[in-house]
Amino acid sequence: MEACVDILNEMGIPNEIKVISAHRNPKKLMEYVTGLKDNGTEVVIAGAGGAAALPGAIASWTTLPVIGVPIASSELKGVDSLYSIVQMPPGIPVACVAIGSWGARNAAYFALQILGLKYSDFKEKYENYRSSLNK
Repeated sequence: MEACVDILNEMGIPNEIKVISAHRNPKKLMEYVTGLKDNGTEVVIAGAGGAAALPGAIASWTTLPVIGVPIASSELKGVDSLYSIVQMPPGIPVACVAIGSWGARNAAYFALQILGLKYSDFKEKYENYRSSLNK
């Protein structure tokens, strides 16, 4: 997830890092997530390994866009996390990116795209980034 944070910082996207287990501390997670809108949060990026319930749990408690990043943390090398994140019931969507660092980077760029729909400076930063890929 370091790659994600690096890109968010590079692009000037305010962010906060929180570690809360969906399995071990669901009440604390719910309390945190239900306050996100009031804190001005507009997109949530959640990295999770193994059973990877975190992105889905977050999405169940907020209507903010949630991007799930599967983390390779078990013998299944992140495939278990990928399946956990993409198999959400209708009405509780979670966007899912690739496993590991590629996914972490794409989560940041996807958040930048989402924010670019509202903020022209983020739109311009993403468009400049995409143009740089063609050089």
